[in-house]
Order: sequence, then structure tokens, then C-alpha cells
Amino acid sequence: MFKRKCKITFITHGATVHSMDGIVSDSEKFPKINDIGEEEIEKVCEYLTNRGVHYDKIYTSSSTRCTQSAQIVAKLFKKRITTIDLPSRKLGEWSGQSLNDIYQEYGARAITETPKGGEGLNEFNKRVGEVINKLVEENHGNRIIVVTTPDVVQAAVALTLNLTPENQFKMLIKTGSLTQISYFVDNWSSIIYSDYMPL
Repeated sequence: MFKRKCKITFITHGATVHSMDGIVSDSEKFPKINDIGEEEIEKVCEYLTNRGVHYDKIYTSSSTRCTQSAQIVAKLFKKRITTIDLPSRKLGEWSGQSLNDIYQEYGARAITETPKGGEGLNEFNKRVGEVINKLVEENHGNRIIVVTTPDVVQAAVALTLNLTPENQFKMLIKTGSLTQISYFVDNWSSIIYSDYMPL
């Protein structure tokens, strides 16, 4: 029988003006979630309420859009939020640009390209993996929630499935979605579901 260390439910922050316009940004302070983003997180909360599952801790990335979303979730469970060092990928000169513009300039190699002043995808995945491993070790036997950005969740799934950077980008993770991963004693993990958006 597999012995589980920790189960993490990743929740992506609610929609923002950037996510709706296809703009990528690594800014921690802007944009905030918008009205649609609030509705997305409220639907997430309704889904979690209906499941009736107990969660031991709620963590959030430090960006405004994540902390806003986490506050809505924390209110539901009457839990304190713990902020963790799990920012989105550092995008350097790409931050604030539209995905269309980036792909027009770089083509398919944009997937594996390291933007000037930014972070390579392998470097980003390694950073995400280190934080997740620490959370798992600190939460043996716990079910936890991590509110973060879509690219962090994409990295978490890619690490579980051993995806190449090229294949990592074939996976869509939307705002206001849930992804659940179980982490086991023998240093492996299993995806329970991914990119689920409550109706």
C-alpha cells in the first residue's frame, strides 16, 4: 500500500486584466484580481464546501492576486494564511508583453527561450520543486491548500509527470482552477486531477 506524505490542492488565483488579455507578468503588486476573478474563487470555495474535506493549512504565493484569492479561501475555512516564497517565473524583458507578441518574435523556441533578465524554465521548475518538497516535508499527514499562479501549478504538474519543457507548455492551467497532487513516502507523486474549474 502506498504511504502518502501530503496532499496538496493547488488553487490558481482569480482572473486579472492581464490574464484576460493574454499578457504575461511577473509583477508581485499588479494586477489585482478583477470581478470575474472574484467569481472564479467564489466558485472554487463553493466546490470545496460541497466536498466537505478538512484542510490543515493554507499557503499563498506573495503576489497581490494570490493573497487576494487566498483571503477568500481562508475566510471559508476560518484559517490563517501562511505566505511562502513561491513567485511566478521571472520573465525579465517579457514581463508586461502579450503572449502573441512574444511568439511573433521568437516562434516555437519561445517555449524554451530564457528571456533577457529572466529565468530559464528548468531553473524555474527546480525552484518550484524545492519549495514543494519543503512544504511536503513540513506537512506529513496533512492536506494543504496552496494558492499560486498558473505557471507554478504547471511546473508542479510537469515535475510529477517528468515532462520536457516543450511538453510542459501543452498543458493549460487556467485562473480559478484546482489541481490536486498526492506526494508519497518513496519520493514520487500522483496527480488526482488538474485544471478543474467548478461550474
